[in-house]
Amino acid sequence: MRFYPPLILVCLLAACAPQGKPELHGYAEGEFVRVASPFAGQLTVLAARRGLTVQAGAPLFALEQESEKAARMEAEQRLRGSAAHLDDLQKGRRPDEVAAVAAQWTQAQAALHLSGAQWQRDEELFAGHFISRERLDQSRAARDRDRARVAELAAQLRVARQGARQDEIDAARAEMKAAQAAVAQAQWRLDQKSVKAPVTGLVHDTLYVTGEWVPAGSPVVSLLPPANIKLRFFIPEPLLATIKTGQRIQVSCDGCPKLSANVSYVSSQAEYTPPVIYSNEARAKLMYLAEARLAPEDAVKLHPGQPVDIFLP
Repeated sequence: MRFYPPLILVCLLAACAPQGKPELHGYAEGEFVRVASPFAGQLTVLAARRGLTVQAGAPLFALEQESEKAARMEAEQRLRGSAAHLDDLQKGRRPDEVAAVAAQWTQAQAALHLSGAQWQRDEELFAGHFISRERLDQSRAARDRDRARVAELAAQLRVARQGARQDEIDAARAEMKAAQAAVAQAQWRLDQKSVKAPVTGLVHDTLYVTGEWVPAGSPVVSLLPPANIKLRFFIPEPLLATIKTGQRIQVSCDGCPKLSANVSYVSSQAEYTPPVIYSNEARAKLMYLAEARLAPEDAVKLHPGQPVDIFLP
C-alpha cells in the first residue's frame, strides 16, 4: 500500500470536493392538446391563428354542417309530433264529439222514460186482463233495451271525457322522451362540427387550411397550455440518490432570469447503459430521465426545445 504525505492527501481531497451546486443540462418540452372533431367534413371556418393565445371556450374551427342541421330539424319535427299526440290522448275527444255523445245519452234517457211508463201501464192492463202476456213481455223488453242503451252511452260519455287509456298515454310519453333524446343527440352531433378550445393556451400550429377535407378524429389545431410545458433532463447515476420527486430546483436559460421548478418524475431505469460490466467508472455514465414542472407564469417564458440549465440544491 502506498502512503501519501499529509500535505499531498489534503490537496487530493480538495481537488475531489464539489465546487458549487451540481449543474445539469436539459430542455423544455410541451405536451400539446390536439383538438379534433369526431366527425369528418370540409373545413369551412378556421378561427385559430398560430402564435395567438385563445381562451377556453373560444371558437377554433368549424366543419360543414348541412347533414347535421337536417338531422336536427327532422328530430325536432318528430318531437313536436309526439308531443301533440300525447297532448291529444290526455285531453280526450274533441268537444263536439263529447257533445254528440251527451246528446245521444239524453235521447236514450227520454226513450227509457217513455218505455218505462209504457211498461207500467201495460202491467196494470195485464192485471185487469185487458192485454195478453205477450204484450206485457214486449213492453218489459223495450224498457230493458232503453235502460241498457242509457248505460252504454253514459259509459261512452265518461270515456270521451277522460281521454285515452293510461297505457296508451304511457306509451305516447315514452315516444316523446325518445324523440327528446333524438333531438339531444342530433344537437350534439351538430355541436361537434363547431369546435371550441377546451383549455386556454397558445395556438402552436394549425394542420389544415380552409376548404380541405378533414377526416374524422384528425387534429386541426394544436394548443399548448402554459401548465403543459415541462423540463426534461438527465441525472448521472452518482447524483441519483440526491434527487427526489417534489424537490425544488433552480432553472436558467439564455436571456431569461433564474426560475424555480419542482421535480415531478424520476425514471427508475437508466436511459444509457454501456455494454460493459458495471464499475465505479461505468456507473458515472448511467443517466436517468427526470422531469420538472414550473409555475404557469414561469412556463410561458420557455419554448419547447429550448435548452435549459438545471442547478441541484
